[in-house]
Amino acid sequence: MEYEEILYDVDDGIATVKFNRPHAMNAGTVQTYRELEDAFRRAGEDKAVRVVVLTGEGRGFCSGDDVNQIFLAEPDNSDEARSRRLLEQIDDLRSHRRNWLDTAIMECPKPTIAAVNGAAVGYGCDIALMCDMRLGSDQARMGEFFVRRGLCPSLGGLMILPNIIGVARAYELVLTGRMVEAEELGAIGMVNRVVPHDSLMDESYKLAREIAAQSPLGQMMAKEGIRMGLNYDYDRIADYQIATVRLLSQTADHREGAQAFVERREPNFEGR
Repeated sequence: MEYEEILYDVDDGIATVKFNRPHAMNAGTVQTYRELEDAFRRAGEDKAVRVVVLTGEGRGFCSGDDVNQIFLAEPDNSDEARSRRLLEQIDDLRSHRRNWLDTAIMECPKPTIAAVNGAAVGYGCDIALMCDMRLGSDQARMGEFFVRRGLCPSLGGLMILPNIIGVARAYELVLTGRMVEAEELGAIGMVNRVVPHDSLMDESYKLAREIAAQSPLGQMMAKEGIRMGLNYDYDRIADYQIATVRLLSQTADHREGAQAFVERREPNFEGR
């Protein structure tokens, strides 16, 4: 696959994957996510790759879905037409979800590190959470913004977040959609540690080299064992998350959340 919206490079056993839409704070499109899925699967299959480092080009990590492109910029943008197209896309993802991005990241046999260099919100936050480890710069910010758009988190927010910061804190962040600044990210364990912004990639590669020096077969078995120990049930949670997207994507609240974001105002949710 040719990449247009991400960058991919392998050097000395480390695959670096970068969101490459800095003009949009690395907001993701369907193409971005397909390319990212391909990159993680490519790295997982490449014997020369020992570790994957994911980061963003420019000032942000990933600001979630590109609302204009995914939700609002369609020729026939009536609620009925939008809902029909979204449901068709979701049905397609449901039937092929074992090849989709969430599992491509979480089932990558190589250790994965998210180098969070700026804002990681919405699906961008969940993508960072789905990596094995996270280093954050002192300019990093993360937020489960889904409720602000009338939506529900993906596997990162529903499954990973409660395991790394605790259930009560996860409820708070998911249900309020508030932004978590760098200092708090480190304090509650959403990132392994916070480092000076200018040192983020150096520190990420230092960790990657330490990991790459160990037994890759032992690491693959250890990763799978940790997943088993956490009782991750991808299929059940993915089924639930897809069902919520099917439902919520048809609501007036979702439409209001997306429109409010574009218009830079607070949404007025009515529960319908």
